[in-house]
Amino acid sequence: MKVEACMSSDVRVVSPTETIRRAAQMMKEIDAGFLPVGENDRLVGMITDRNIAVRALAEGRSPDTPVREVMSADVHYVFADESVEHAASRMGELQVRRLPVLNRDKRLVGIISLGDVSRSDGATDDSGAALKEITQPGGRHIQG
Repeated sequence: MKVEACMSSDVRVVSPTETIRRAAQMMKEIDAGFLPVGENDRLVGMITDRNIAVRALAEGRSPDTPVREVMSADVHYVFADESVEHAASRMGELQVRRLPVLNRDKRLVGIISLGDVSRSDGATDDSGAALKEITQPGGRHIQG
């Protein structure tokens, strides 16, 4: 099965110039812990509730801090025409529970989550293996 068959295509994007307060409000509105950051029709980063807590609030930054200052600019993704198995493997390798999905023009077209993987056809092995990798101790928790 291809990623595009099970991904979520209704994706909210925040601008890197927007405030972290607005990003947090958007996360609350859609009940999510992360947002893709887009500029000029391109994915330029990701911001998570953890980025806001650790890179902003814990360092005494204002809620008016621009998203650009606390987002993760190193974005990992999968392509819409790749297999769900590849996406699950990539999630495990990176120890993440979701990935942006791009088309071959590198435009954001969706998000695939571990939950999406678990609901895809024949997903038991893929989602179980990914979850095992994601939950390994000593993962990427460095907020540099």
